[in-house]
Parts: sequence; structure tokens; C-alpha cells
Amino acid sequence: MPFTTIRARLTFWYTSLLTLSFLVLGGTGYGLLSYTLSQESDAALRGVAQTLAERVGGGAETFIPAEIDEVFRRFFGFSPLEHYFQRFLPESSSSRGGKLPLSEQALKNASRGIPTFETLEGLGPYPARVLTWPVVKAGRVSGVLQVGMSRENLDKTLRRFLWIMAGIFPVALILAGGGGWVLARKALRPVDRMTETARRISAEHLDRQVRESGAGDELDRLARTLNEMLGRLNVAFQEARQFSADASHELQTPLTVLKGEIEVGLRSPRRPEEYQAILRSALEETDRIARLVEGLLLLSRSDAGVLRMDRRPVDLKNLIEGVIHQVKPLAESHSVKLQTRSVELAQIQGDPDHLRRLLLNLVDNGIKYTQPGGSVEIFLRRDEKFAILQVSDTGIGIPEEDQETVFRRFYRTAAARARGESGVGLGLAIARSIVEAHGGRIEVRSAVGKGSHFTIFLPLST
Repeated sequence: MPFTTIRARLTFWYTSLLTLSFLVLGGTGYGLLSYTLSQESDAALRGVAQTLAERVGGGAETFIPAEIDEVFRRFFGFSPLEHYFQRFLPESSSSRGGKLPLSEQALKNASRGIPTFETLEGLGPYPARVLTWPVVKAGRVSGVLQVGMSRENLDKTLRRFLWIMAGIFPVALILAGGGGWVLARKALRPVDRMTETARRISAEHLDRQVRESGAGDELDRLARTLNEMLGRLNVAFQEARQFSADASHELQTPLTVLKGEIEVGLRSPRRPEEYQAILRSALEETDRIARLVEGLLLLSRSDAGVLRMDRRPVDLKNLIEGVIHQVKPLAESHSVKLQTRSVELAQIQGDPDHLRRLLLNLVDNGIKYTQPGGSVEIFLRRDEKFAILQVSDTGIGIPEEDQETVFRRFYRTAAARARGESGVGLGLAIARSIVEAHGGRIEVRSAVGKGSHFTIFLPLST
């Protein structure tokens, strides 16, 4: 039988276990049967000897074969084909009734009033079970009785038991093996259906589901697990396709502009200042492409769990002051007030460059989407476990339905796209990746027309 399938292996192990169980039970049954028959035979011999000894003690000097047969029949239920009786007198070594060997040990035990069981060979075709019984009269041993019977019936009974077991054993194994094969096949039929369904599933058909049997067993749990996995794969593939499409679109625009400007510059000779303007514009598009590629690389490393983190103690208050100094000209150009409030001392273990980029992205977003005359505020406080950093603005806000997806890559709300601000929708995705790489979390709370509040929780240094 090939063992390349679970069905075959289950049947093999099931049959092997049944074989072992059958052998153990059969051997145990044989041993118990042999022990029980031997004990019952010895008990019957004891009864025969005791009855005959009582008759001798009552004055009977001789026994006729019919009397002995009757005693054997009373205790055995039948008269054995080969039975033995012999009597020894203490004053003489002669015996009456038959010829059974009397061993020295049996005679010694009888003289002390102790009966002795022995199994003797050579008295017939089968061994004989013999009991040497002391005859006690007036408190002393007056003689010795020996009674015995052939073990023929006992041995034949045990052989019949073995033959019955030998006949039943292969039939039972064949039936059990066949039944095990059928049951294994029936039990694993849902797995075959799952295999066929999985074989038909491809990247374009991840929405297909593995059918459950409805039994609520382990295979149904496996089917549900596979369906959940397929659902996650489907979402991942959809996001990957969307990511590729969005990345291609975002790269296509600056590359097209860059190509057009270079082509314009090459069509005809131009003045130096015109070439400088073309080069400045090309440099802006190149910077845009570089920022996009850098953001994509950071997110890719974050997804793979290999985002490089140069961890060291970081004073968040000093970090905030440095970011404010860096983006203050941008805030002034947008007529947006940039300020800090309730900044407490807080130190964490982190990468200062990534943390600076995180804060720059949030503050830059706040400035870009806040109307002139509005404000962007930075708060920093701490509790027992976290440094809590909040960036709040009075900008256009984020609709409630977009707050769950605003951290997705290349995602921009309709209001953000309508304003025509530069950006590709990677800032918040990068911010979340940096926060999670530091073991923290980021939350957003916003209302349309009233502004947004981004709150970051970063573990404090221990």
C-alpha cells in the first residue's frame, strides 16, 4: 500500500493499532483462560482428594473404580478419560489403586500434613496434574492419597481457543482495514474538495471561498481559516495592485513634465536665463521624484520589518524646537501661526532622523491644509508609560468616513485634491510606519471645517 496519502497512512496506523490491541487482548485472554482452567482443575482435584481422604478416615480400606469415577464426576462434572488414584500406607511403600510416582518432596510435605500439586510427564500422551494429599486420622498422618487427571481436556480447550482466535484475527483485520479505509476516505472527502477549490484559485480569483461541510468539526475550522487567509490575500493583492497603479501614476506625472521641459530646451538655442529656468523646473521635478522614491523605499522596508533604526536617547522637546525652526519660513509663507503649548520634558529611545521626519510630515500637512490666518499647535505631555505628542491645526479637516483610510498610501481626501496642494499621499502612511517602528501608535480626531488633531503615543525610556 503506498503511503503517499493521508488516507493510506491513517488506514495503516489504524490497522496496526488494532493488530497490536488484538494481540495484547488475545494474549491476555489466553493467559486468563489458562490460569482460570488450571485453578478450577486444581480446586476440583482438591475436592476429590478431600472426599476420598474422609472416606479413608471413616474406615474405608478400598475403593472400587465406580466410586472413584463418581467422585471425579461430582467435582469435574464429568469423568476424565485419564484419571489416577493411588494410596500409600505409612508402614509400607506398597500402594493400592495404581502406580503414580511419589516424589521425595511430596512425601516430605505429606508427612507434615501439607498437600502438594505436581505436573508429571510420561504417564500418557498428555501431562498429568497430580495432587498428593495427607490422610489425617486421630490427629496424625495415617497415609497418603494421590489423585490426578490428564491435562488433555485443558490443553484441547486452550488449543481450540487459539484456533478460534487465529480464524477471527485475519477476518477482523480485513474488515477493520477496509472499514478504516472507507471511513478515512469519507472523513477526508472535504479535504479533496478543498484541494480542488484551492487548485482553481489564482491571484485573479482570490474572492472564491472554500466550501464548509456544515459539521462544525476540525475540517470546517480549517475551511474557515483558509477562507480568512484568502480574504487577507485578496486584500493584500488589491492593495498591491492599487499601490502599483498609484505609484506609476505619481511617477508618470513628474517624469512627463521633466521629459517635456528637456525636449523644449533642446528644440532651439535659448538664452542662458531660459536654460536656467528649465533646469530649475527640471530640478524641482527631480526632487519630487526623489522624495517619492525615498518614501516608497521607507514604506517597503517598514513592511519587510527591516527599517533601519539608529536608536538612542531622544529629547522630544529639543526635537520639537528644531522642527519649528525648520518649518517656520513655510508657515510664514502661508500666513499660518506656528506655536507650541504645554511642552513637557520627555525622553524616549528612538531614531532622531525618523522622528524628525514624522513630526515634519504632520506639521507640513497642518500648514498646507490650513487657511491663511489659521494656526498649527504642537503639544507634548507625558503619563506613566508614554510620551504623548499632538499636532493640531485649524485647517479644512478630514471627513469622518475618511479618517480610517487617511493613513493608506497615496490616499488623499477629495478636499485635499481640490486644493491642488503638492503631495502624493505618502506623508501619513510614512508617519504611521515610523510610529509603529518605535512601538507606539497614532490616532486622528478631526471635523470638517474645524481642523484635525493627530496624537502620537511613544513609549518612554525605561
